[in-house]
Amino acid sequence: MTQMTKAKAGEITLEMEQVAQKEEVSVEFIREKIAEGKIVIPANKNHKNLEPNGFGEGLTTKVNANFGTSEDLSEIDKELEKLKVAVSAGADAVMDLSTGDKITETRQAILTEAEVPLGTVPIYQATVETLQAGKAIVDMTVDDLFKVIEEHARDGVDFITVHCGLTLETIRHLKDEGRVTDIVSRGGSFITGWMLHNEAENPLYEYYDRLLEIAYKYDVTLSLGDGLRPGSLADATDRSQIHELLVLGELVDRAREAEVQVMVEGPGHVPFDQIETNIQLQKELCKGAPFYVLGPLVTDIAVGYDHITSAIGGTMAASCGADFLCYVTPAEHIGLPNIEEVREGVIATKIAAHAADIAKGNSSAKKQDLQMAKARKSLDWDQQIELAIDSKKAKESRAAHNQNLKAEDACTMCGSYCAMKVVEEAL
Repeated sequence: MTQMTKAKAGEITLEMEQVAQKEEVSVEFIREKIAEGKIVIPANKNHKNLEPNGFGEGLTTKVNANFGTSEDLSEIDKELEKLKVAVSAGADAVMDLSTGDKITETRQAILTEAEVPLGTVPIYQATVETLQAGKAIVDMTVDDLFKVIEEHARDGVDFITVHCGLTLETIRHLKDEGRVTDIVSRGGSFITGWMLHNEAENPLYEYYDRLLEIAYKYDVTLSLGDGLRPGSLADATDRSQIHELLVLGELVDRAREAEVQVMVEGPGHVPFDQIETNIQLQKELCKGAPFYVLGPLVTDIAVGYDHITSAIGGTMAASCGADFLCYVTPAEHIGLPNIEEVREGVIATKIAAHAADIAKGNSSAKKQDLQMAKARKSLDWDQQIELAIDSKKAKESRAAHNQNLKAEDACTMCGSYCAMKVVEEAL
């Protein structure tokens, strides 16, 4: 039984009630949209300490934070600290993308601590285990892959990225048209290498029904990955990307028929003027399924500042209908992010999500900004700090910049010439 099964039967679950309360909407609205497939609540029945969140139409824009070990940096304690920092900064979900030592132990440790939905990319572990067994990636069997998928589901993972839309036909489009950066998705590259070497169809596509059975059993939400997301502006919105999206639209239909919750992942590097088109295409072809986007990044040259590049694109994407933004850190294109970079990535993406919610007319988001405006008018610095998206930085910055104040209710920018004070006295 899944949230969708129950929603279609008219049943209200505890998770639906919790999400409705958070979002300040009726629980019946949540139930209807889950039944339609336009809202998902990733909530694996084995994730015992979960505080569920909803993703989709009519809800606030959510933010995801990625972390996880690599073969060069593989310390579980560090990843648990990143989890705490990400959630403290406002992440609504997290993903464990570990490829280092002790992948299973890392995931299980994160699940024990994570009260927000947890996602994974099972093909990463399947690939690592194949290599550790002394074989090549292309020697991975279908059963090897599905064994890991079921392991993640059984452990309690709430959503999994699966690159089901990357087919042999899609690869033909990639070859025929050509790209500057080819394939930048790790999971997409693993699947592509396997398909071309074995001259066989993508097992996640060919055996999609097997995947649906596992997802239904544990109520795992499928996050249909974009293995051909553009890795540069030059490759955005090309034939291979759109062909994969067409396939994903068909797979959304099949997931809904099986009463499995599903969302769709999107690009990637996209010029600012193409973002709205990308969102509209996804929403139309995938019939309103929740859209989970990486960025989008609106320029390729902001190395070290890609959290800003991503926030610019994320605001546009979410204001046009994207539901879920995957953060990008300052370390994107450089290396594994450290703890402070994780925090910066979440904060930048939370700003983008909030700005988009205001543009979409969300009353809760508007209320927050009105409260800040009133606090500024009354020169209530404590309230301003409390209302800030990053209260920690606001407090530290206030203290650092105003050590020599002559008036406690002012700041060193204007001092006694504060416009708020001058106008208050004049009026």
